[in-house]
Amino acid sequence: MTDTPSKSHGRLSISASVQPRDLMTPTPRLKGAWTAKIITLFPDVFPGVLGASLTGKALQDGLWALDTIDLRRFGIGKHRNVDDTPTGGGAGMVLRPDVLTAALAEAQKGSAPRDQWPVIALSPRGKPLTQEMAATWAKGAGMTLLCGRFEGFDQRAIDTFGVQEVSIGDFVLTGGEIAAQALIDATVRLIPRVLGNQASTEEESFSDGLLEHPQYTRPNDWGGQTVPEVLLSGHHGDIAKWRKRAAERLTKERRPDLWRAYCAAHNKDPEEDQEL
Repeated sequence: MTDTPSKSHGRLSISASVQPRDLMTPTPRLKGAWTAKIITLFPDVFPGVLGASLTGKALQDGLWALDTIDLRRFGIGKHRNVDDTPTGGGAGMVLRPDVLTAALAEAQKGSAPRDQWPVIALSPRGKPLTQEMAATWAKGAGMTLLCGRFEGFDQRAIDTFGVQEVSIGDFVLTGGEIAAQALIDATVRLIPRVLGNQASTEEESFSDGLLEHPQYTRPNDWGGQTVPEVLLSGHHGDIAKWRKRAAERLTKERRPDLWRAYCAAHNKDPEEDQEL
Protein backbone atom coordinates (compact mmCIF):
# COMPACT_ATOMS: atom_id res chain seq x y z
CA MET A 1 0.00 0.00 0.00
CA THR A 2 1.46 3.35 -0.99
CA ASP A 3 1.37 6.45 1.15
CA THR A 4 -0.96 9.22 0.04
CA PRO A 5 0.76 12.62 -0.22
CA SER A 6 -0.48 15.07 2.38
CA LYS A 7 -0.57 17.96 -0.06
CA SER A 8 -1.03 18.18 -3.81
CA HIS A 9 1.09 20.67 -5.68
CA GLY A 10 -0.72 20.38 -8.99
CA ARG A 11 0.14 18.72 -12.27
CA LEU A 12 2.97 19.63 -14.60
CA SER A 13 1.77 21.32 -17.75
CA ILE A 14 2.69 20.37 -21.30
CA SER A 15 2.83 23.43 -23.53
CA ALA A 16 4.71 24.97 -26.40
CA SER A 17 7.54 27.29 -25.49
CA VAL A 18 9.80 29.66 -27.37
CA GLN A 19 12.81 27.47 -26.57
CA PRO A 20 12.74 23.68 -26.11
CA ARG A 21 12.73 22.55 -22.49
CA ASP A 22 14.28 19.39 -21.14
CA LEU A 23 11.98 16.73 -19.75
CA MET A 24 13.89 17.08 -16.48
CA THR A 25 14.08 20.79 -15.68
CA PRO A 26 15.07 22.70 -12.55
CA THR A 27 11.96 24.86 -12.92
CA PRO A 28 8.97 22.55 -13.54
CA ARG A 29 5.79 24.28 -14.61
CA LEU A 30 2.52 23.43 -12.92
CA LYS A 31 -0.56 23.34 -15.09
CA GLY A 32 -2.16 26.78 -15.16
CA ALA A 33 0.82 28.46 -13.49
CA TRP A 34 0.98 32.24 -13.84
CA THR A 35 3.55 32.97 -16.57
CA ALA A 36 5.67 35.97 -17.50
CA LYS A 37 6.97 36.23 -21.06
CA ILE A 38 9.84 38.70 -21.43
CA ILE A 39 10.83 40.19 -24.77
CA THR A 40 14.38 41.44 -24.33
CA LEU A 41 17.75 41.87 -26.01
CA PHE A 42 19.35 40.39 -22.89
CA PRO A 43 17.53 37.14 -22.02
CA ASP A 44 20.49 35.93 -19.96
CA VAL A 45 19.82 38.50 -17.22
CA PHE A 46 16.66 36.58 -16.25
CA PRO A 47 15.56 35.37 -13.79
CA GLY A 48 18.13 37.56 -12.00
CA VAL A 49 16.92 38.54 -8.54
CA LEU A 50 13.64 36.76 -9.28
CA GLY A 51 15.50 33.49 -8.90
CA ALA A 52 16.35 34.26 -5.26
CA SER A 53 14.44 34.06 -2.00
CA LEU A 54 10.71 33.29 -2.02
CA THR A 55 10.08 34.19 -5.66
CA GLY A 56 12.96 31.90 -6.65
CA LYS A 57 11.60 29.04 -4.57
CA ALA A 58 8.16 29.55 -6.07
CA LEU A 59 9.73 29.49 -9.54
CA GLN A 60 11.52 26.24 -8.69
CA ASP A 61 8.27 24.80 -7.32
CA GLY A 62 6.40 25.68 -10.51
CA LEU A 63 4.01 28.14 -8.87
CA TRP A 64 4.87 30.62 -11.61
CA ALA A 65 6.89 30.41 -14.81
CA LEU A 66 9.24 32.61 -16.83
CA ASP A 67 9.84 32.56 -20.59
CA THR A 68 12.36 34.83 -22.29
CA ILE A 69 12.09 35.80 -25.94
CA ASP A 70 15.29 37.10 -27.51
CA LEU A 71 14.39 40.17 -29.55
CA ARG A 72 17.55 39.74 -31.62
CA ARG A 73 16.07 36.61 -33.21
CA PHE A 74 13.64 38.84 -35.08
CA GLY A 75 16.27 41.31 -36.29
CA ILE A 76 16.58 42.33 -39.93
CA GLY A 77 19.38 41.23 -42.29
CA LYS A 78 22.53 39.26 -41.64
CA HIS A 79 23.41 41.50 -38.69
CA ARG A 80 19.98 41.05 -37.08
CA ASN A 81 19.40 44.78 -36.76
CA VAL A 82 16.61 45.65 -34.34
CA ASP A 83 16.78 49.45 -34.42
CA ASP A 84 17.16 52.44 -36.70
CA THR A 85 17.59 56.21 -36.48
CA PRO A 86 14.64 58.36 -35.29
CA THR A 87 12.45 59.69 -38.08
CA GLY A 88 12.73 63.47 -38.09
CA GLY A 89 16.21 63.41 -36.59
CA GLY A 90 17.53 63.27 -33.09
CA ALA A 91 19.99 61.33 -30.99
CA GLY A 92 19.92 57.62 -30.30
CA MET A 93 18.14 54.74 -32.00
CA VAL A 94 14.55 53.45 -32.00
CA LEU A 95 13.41 49.82 -31.95
CA ARG A 96 11.85 48.95 -35.31
CA PRO A 97 8.10 48.22 -35.62
CA ASP A 98 8.56 45.14 -37.81
CA VAL A 99 10.98 43.61 -35.31
CA LEU A 100 8.77 44.42 -32.34
CA THR A 101 5.55 43.11 -33.90
CA ALA A 102 7.24 39.85 -34.92
CA ALA A 103 8.39 39.31 -31.32
CA LEU A 104 4.99 40.28 -29.90
CA ALA A 105 3.26 37.88 -32.29
CA GLU A 106 5.56 35.11 -31.08
CA ALA A 107 4.76 35.93 -27.46
CA GLN A 108 1.04 35.87 -28.21
CA LYS A 109 1.19 32.15 -29.05
CA GLY A 110 -0.18 30.11 -26.18
CA SER A 111 -1.11 33.20 -24.14
CA ALA A 112 -4.51 33.65 -22.53
CA PRO A 113 -7.01 36.29 -23.76
CA ARG A 114 -5.91 39.87 -23.22
CA ASP A 115 -8.19 40.45 -20.21
CA GLN A 116 -6.22 37.72 -18.44
CA TRP A 117 -2.86 38.42 -20.07
CA PRO A 118 -1.84 42.08 -20.47
CA VAL A 119 0.95 43.14 -22.80
CA ILE A 120 3.11 45.76 -21.09
CA ALA A 121 6.04 47.89 -22.22
CA LEU A 122 8.36 49.23 -19.53
CA SER A 123 8.67 52.93 -20.24
CA PRO A 124 9.35 56.08 -18.16
CA ARG A 125 6.40 57.73 -19.90
CA GLY A 126 4.00 54.98 -18.82
CA LYS A 127 1.38 54.89 -16.10
CA PRO A 128 3.03 54.60 -12.66
CA LEU A 129 3.09 51.07 -11.25
CA THR A 130 0.83 50.64 -8.21
CA GLN A 131 0.05 47.89 -5.74
CA GLU A 132 -3.50 47.78 -7.10
CA MET A 133 -2.20 47.07 -10.61
CA ALA A 134 0.04 44.26 -9.33
CA ALA A 135 -2.86 42.73 -7.40
CA THR A 136 -5.03 42.73 -10.54
CA TRP A 137 -2.31 41.13 -12.65
CA ALA A 138 -1.66 38.45 -10.01
CA LYS A 139 -5.25 37.26 -10.47
CA GLY A 140 -4.73 36.75 -14.21
CA ALA A 141 -2.98 34.04 -16.19
CA GLY A 142 0.25 35.91 -16.88
CA MET A 143 1.68 38.82 -18.82
CA THR A 144 4.01 39.73 -21.67
CA LEU A 145 6.63 42.37 -20.90
CA LEU A 146 8.48 44.34 -23.55
CA CYS A 147 11.87 45.65 -22.40
CA GLY A 148 12.98 48.78 -24.19
CA ARG A 149 16.47 49.92 -25.13
CA PHE A 150 17.95 52.97 -26.81
CA GLU A 151 15.36 55.75 -27.37
CA GLY A 152 12.37 53.46 -27.07
CA PHE A 153 9.81 51.80 -29.34
CA ASP A 154 8.32 52.74 -32.68
CA GLN A 155 4.84 53.93 -31.69
CA ARG A 156 3.16 51.94 -34.45
CA ALA A 157 4.06 48.63 -32.78
CA ILE A 158 2.69 49.89 -29.46
CA ASP A 159 -0.57 50.97 -31.10
CA THR A 160 -0.98 47.83 -33.23
CA PHE A 161 -0.79 45.46 -30.25
CA GLY A 162 -2.54 47.73 -27.77
CA VAL A 163 0.50 47.65 -25.51
CA GLN A 164 0.10 49.23 -22.07
CA GLU A 165 3.05 51.39 -21.02
CA VAL A 166 4.04 51.20 -17.34
CA SER A 167 6.70 53.10 -15.39
CA ILE A 168 8.33 52.16 -12.09
CA GLY A 169 9.28 55.76 -11.33
CA ASP A 170 10.17 59.21 -12.59
CA PHE A 171 13.65 58.34 -13.77
CA VAL A 172 15.31 56.76 -16.80
CA LEU A 173 17.18 53.44 -16.93
CA THR A 174 19.38 52.11 -19.73
CA GLY A 175 16.81 49.41 -20.44
CA GLY A 176 13.60 47.82 -19.26
CA GLU A 177 15.05 44.65 -17.76
CA ILE A 178 15.47 45.97 -14.20
CA ALA A 179 12.00 47.52 -14.34
CA ALA A 180 10.55 44.24 -15.64
CA GLN A 181 12.03 42.32 -12.72
CA ALA A 182 10.61 44.85 -10.26
CA LEU A 183 7.15 44.63 -11.84
CA ILE A 184 7.21 40.82 -11.88
CA ASP A 185 8.36 40.67 -8.26
CA ALA A 186 5.55 43.01 -7.17
CA THR A 187 3.04 40.78 -8.96
CA VAL A 188 4.33 37.27 -8.29
CA ARG A 189 4.56 37.77 -4.52
CA LEU A 190 0.76 38.25 -4.50
CA ILE A 191 0.10 34.87 -6.12
CA PRO A 192 -1.30 32.43 -3.53
CA ARG A 193 1.34 30.21 -1.81
CA VAL A 194 4.31 32.22 -3.10
CA LEU A 195 4.93 33.99 0.22
CA GLY A 196 3.70 31.12 2.34
CA ASN A 197 1.84 33.44 4.72
CA GLN A 198 -0.50 35.41 2.49
CA ALA A 199 -1.72 37.42 5.48
CA SER A 200 1.63 39.23 5.45
CA THR A 201 0.50 41.18 2.36
CA GLU A 202 -2.66 42.49 3.98
CA GLU A 203 -1.09 45.17 6.21
CA GLU A 204 1.89 46.22 4.12
CA SER A 205 2.34 49.57 2.39
CA PHE A 206 -0.36 50.50 -0.16
CA SER A 207 -2.61 47.54 0.76
CA ASP A 208 -5.26 49.96 2.06
CA GLY A 209 -4.01 53.19 0.51
CA LEU A 210 -1.56 53.99 3.31
CA LEU A 211 2.13 53.50 3.90
CA GLU A 212 2.91 50.72 6.37
CA HIS A 213 3.25 51.50 10.07
CA PRO A 214 6.72 51.22 11.74
CA GLN A 215 7.82 47.69 12.63
CA TYR A 216 9.78 46.52 15.70
CA THR A 217 11.26 43.29 17.04
CA ARG A 218 13.50 42.12 19.91
CA PRO A 219 15.39 43.37 21.84
CA ASN A 220 12.72 45.64 23.33
CA ASP A 221 15.40 48.06 24.55
CA TRP A 222 18.18 48.61 22.06
CA GLY A 223 20.78 51.29 22.72
CA GLY A 224 18.33 53.19 24.91
CA GLN A 225 15.63 53.12 22.21
CA THR A 226 12.57 51.24 23.36
CA VAL A 227 9.67 49.63 21.55
CA PRO A 228 6.39 51.58 22.00
CA GLU A 229 4.66 50.29 25.13
CA VAL A 230 1.36 49.67 23.38
CA LEU A 231 2.99 46.97 21.23
CA LEU A 232 3.95 45.09 24.39
CA SER A 233 0.51 45.38 25.97
CA GLY A 234 -1.01 42.32 24.36
CA HIS A 235 -4.17 44.38 23.74
CA HIS A 236 -4.85 43.66 20.06
CA GLY A 237 -7.43 46.40 19.71
CA ASP A 238 -5.08 49.09 21.04
CA ILE A 239 -2.25 47.76 18.89
CA ALA A 240 -4.42 47.91 15.77
CA LYS A 241 -5.43 51.51 16.56
CA TRP A 242 -1.80 52.54 17.15
CA ARG A 243 -0.69 50.99 13.87
CA LYS A 244 -3.50 52.67 11.96
CA ARG A 245 -2.67 56.10 13.41
CA ALA A 246 1.05 55.58 12.76
CA ALA A 247 0.34 54.58 9.15
CA GLU A 248 -1.83 57.65 8.65
CA ARG A 249 0.81 59.95 10.15
CA LEU A 250 3.60 58.54 7.97
CA THR A 251 1.48 58.75 4.85
CA LYS A 252 0.52 62.35 5.55
CA GLU A 253 4.17 63.33 6.15
CA ARG A 254 5.83 61.41 3.34
CA ARG A 255 3.22 60.99 0.60
CA PRO A 256 0.74 63.89 0.55
CA ASP A 257 -0.63 62.57 -2.73
CA LEU A 258 -1.54 59.22 -1.19
CA TRP A 259 -2.89 60.95 1.92
CA ARG A 260 -5.25 63.15 -0.10
CA ALA A 261 -6.53 60.15 -2.06
CA TYR A 262 -7.01 58.15 1.14
CA CYS A 263 -8.93 60.99 2.80
CA ALA A 264 -11.14 61.44 -0.22
CA ALA A 265 -11.96 57.71 -0.23
CA HIS A 266 -12.74 57.70 3.51
CA ASN A 267 -14.46 61.09 3.79
CA LYS A 268 -11.70 62.48 6.00
CA ASP A 269 -10.28 65.98 6.30
CA PRO A 270 -6.71 65.83 4.90
CA GLU A 271 -5.67 68.69 7.17
CA GLU A 272 -6.64 67.07 10.47
CA ASP A 273 -3.78 66.22 12.84
CA GLN A 274 -2.79 62.59 13.23
CA GLU A 275 -1.35 62.33 16.72
CA LEU A 276 0.10 59.07 18.03
